[in-house]
Amino acid sequence: MRILLVEDDPGIARFVAKGLREQAFAVDVTGNGEDALYKSTINDYDAIILDVMIPGRDGFSVCRELRATGSVVPVIMLTARDTVQDRITGLDIGADDYLTKPFAVTELLARLRALMRRGHVVRPATIQIGDLLLDTRAQRATRAERELGLTGKEYALLEYLAREQGRVVSRAEIAEHVWDENFDPLTNLIDVHINRLRRKVDSGFSTRLIHTRRGAGYMLAPPD
Repeated sequence: MRILLVEDDPGIARFVAKGLREQAFAVDVTGNGEDALYKSTINDYDAIILDVMIPGRDGFSVCRELRATGSVVPVIMLTARDTVQDRITGLDIGADDYLTKPFAVTELLARLRALMRRGHVVRPATIQIGDLLLDTRAQRATRAERELGLTGKEYALLEYLAREQGRVVSRAEIAEHVWDENFDPLTNLIDVHINRLRRKVDSGFSTRLIHTRRGAGYMLAPPD
């Protein structure tokens, strides 16, 4: 899943982005409000982590503009100002949650997962396709109770396919949700990861779950 992190402090941005990437999130980072609004219009984010005190348009203004355009992407606001009125303002203009600095990345991750579970699209804690089971909290996948031993990116790719099970997803869609803005669409990186994932998910099983649709993309589908 892909996150937009809006934070102008380079140290905090690096620290938070590292923690998110370690949990298999793709992360785009920006430090000002105008760029945050621009990125949110050209990319399909699963959530936005938004600092209040950023250059140009502040976080309140960015959140207000997002909601005015009809965006329902979950937003967690970050601030160093721990006042009731600031929290009320953030929530009233459309933020879904509010976290005061300093904070533990583990708490941010927990709040992010909770938001995405109860967001505009319900995201279950477990996903099952045939004998394949994904634990989205632990980021663990098993098939027929056998641990698959996925890397972070392989898990992120599998979870995205699982959430879109039964539907062919294009390489462009995969890049949009599993990789960040640094992804080079001219590479064969997605095909490489799909092949590695297929070996781990389908190797040794009579029924394949990962399917290729030539010229269209890939699909994770349960057995007939």
